Amino acid sequence: MGKGKLQKFADMARYPHVFEYPYSVADDVPCAMKGRWGEAFFKNTRPIVLELGCGRGEYTVGLGRLFPEKNFIGVDIKGARMWTGATESLQTGMTNVAFLRTNIEIIDRFFAPGEVSELWLTFSDPQMKKATKRLTSTYFLERYRRFLADGGLIHVKTDSNFLFTYTRLLLEANHLAPEVLTDDLYHSGQADEILSIRTYYEQQWLDRGLNIKYIRFRLPHEGALVEPDVEIPLDDYRSYNRSKRSGLETSK
Repeated sequence: MGKGKLQKFADMARYPHVFEYPYSVADDVPCAMKGRWGEAFFKNTRPIVLELGCGRGEYTVGLGRLFPEKNFIGVDIKGARMWTGATESLQTGMTNVAFLRTNIEIIDRFFAPGEVSELWLTFSDPQMKKATKRLTSTYFLERYRRFLADGGLIHVKTDSNFLFTYTRLLLEANHLAPEVLTDDLYHSGQADEILSIRTYYEQQWLDRGLNIKYIRFRLPHEGALVEPDVEIPLDDYRSYNRSKRSGLETSK
């Protein structure tokens, strides 16, 4: 039988590579690691890559294994899920992986300008009702600009046709040409070793016959960002652990 939530949170509190700053803490205690992740924790100057909404941490750990020359930080507010990747990386002695438990809405509080080289957004909630909650919205892209290197890479891997379409249209509206864009990753010839890392939920979506979509683009610091002014059909299925979709047929 697996450990209960209380025990997992107790484990996380003593893990040396887990940093916890939920809203209740972050408002009063500034992150001592901001601008110092390489120096103070990883003990090197290698590129730092974030996975936002890391869930169980499979992608963070998988990328850490594939790229020992980079540092990886998985970010999520769900500590009980994060425990899986945090425990595995600790038990296997990985030194280029860390986890940050916080609310992604305040992610810019934890990293200094230019401190991060890449972002991974893996199976984010599409947030079909409110644009500002989508992790590829202008609301979040402006926050990423505060710590992502100029022209830094953003990877979006999703089961949601809504989020895929929204992100594609947002890039078009802002004249940002994607480096890679496919609505059927595993039949596109693009699924290399990196992209073939599969999370727990991704495998379930594949088993349901859902296509996995992927977009990779660079985010420059210059230029105002605008939202796409177009209605987008909502997803016609319910994803795991996501609230039931709105009864509306389209959303902006």
